[in-house]
Amino acid sequence: MGKRQGNRPDRRIAPADFTDEAVRRMLIERLRYVGSAHHKLRPADYGFHPPSNPRPSKSPCDDVRSIHPQEASALFRRGIELGMVSRFPAGGVPKYVWTVDEMGEVYEAKTKPDREIDYHGFRLGEDDPMSMVVLAEWRRRCRED
Repeated sequence: MGKRQGNRPDRRIAPADFTDEAVRRMLIERLRYVGSAHHKLRPADYGFHPPSNPRPSKSPCDDVRSIHPQEASALFRRGIELGMVSRFPAGGVPKYVWTVDEMGEVYEAKTKPDREIDYHGFRLGEDDPMSMVVLAEWRRRCRED
């Protein structure tokens, strides 16, 4: 039995067979990672003007290291390729996409209903129980890939 994913039913990783390769390709073509200045210690790296400081209540994605837009987009696509998404209705999009970088850091990207194809992301700290759930599932899916 795996570690529980928390109390938010919309913040759960869909089973690996929830999407097939065609759906994942469609998502990769349709969705994009745009970032958010609220999750950046160095927002100018993303071209956010005027550069602003992240909200104190928000988890910065670049607190461990600077992640440039190209890498963030590649990580976002890799999460979709592995089906590391929350459930979504046919024709819709997932609210969440999870990914892990080569150093084992876990990231969560999410969208808002009013901007459904634009995602912003942030690093999940070790204190977030979802971090361990994502990392375990990531490793399992990478072995199967």
